[in-house]
Amino acid sequence: MVMALTAVMIGGVLVTFALIVIRLSDRTPTLPDQVELPDGARAVAVTIGSNWFAVVTEDERILIFDKTTGKLRQTVTTD
Repeated sequence: MVMALTAVMIGGVLVTFALIVIRLSDRTPTLPDQVELPDGARAVAVTIGSNWFAVVTEDERILIFDKTTGKLRQTVTTD
């Protein structure tokens, strides 16, 4: 009886571990090969969303790009 319970618990741990690995393996963020920044802009940070990514520049602008096309959607400035 104890052996069966131990085998079931080990199997459950293995299945749980496998599901976690499978679930997290699809979460690799992707960016375009190249991103064209406006003249004079130099990137200091990047944040990735579900269908967008944002680039923070040295001059404190946030440039929001479309993830599929790579085109600039919006520019946010700090004033």
